[in-house]
Amino acid sequence: MLTVAINSFSYKRGIPEDRSDNGGGFVFDCRAIHNPGRYEEFKNLTGRDIPVISFFESLHEMHDFLRHIIPLVDQSVNKYIERDFTHLMVSFGCTGGQHRSVYCANKLAEHLNQKYSIKIDIKLQHIEQELKNWKS
Repeated sequence: MLTVAINSFSYKRGIPEDRSDNGGGFVFDCRAIHNPGRYEEFKNLTGRDIPVISFFESLHEMHDFLRHIIPLVDQSVNKYIERDFTHLMVSFGCTGGQHRSVYCANKLAEHLNQKYSIKIDIKLQHIEQELKNWKS
């Protein structure tokens, strides 16, 4: 079975290491998307909180960003399943690993779970949130 590791992270700590020994995968930079962390009402929230989700769902740039990423990842997942590969890593980074990267990682995980639920094992990790024990 293919394991797809999906990470959100902060560029301040660096790109996550692929511990599968396969190398490769994808790293997407979410810093081109408008940052809700610039607004006081979102500073203590994450990309898993409803107000932040609503903020992103109102942005065309977020939809466009994911619209390009999802088919690219789907192409790899399909090929990896066909070739009996065991691991694919997809990471989303932003400045603090709190809003944009978290939202994107969750959206990709939701998509893959709906499309491939019995063919892949999804491991979703929000690295910065786990390090800071953030609850959302």
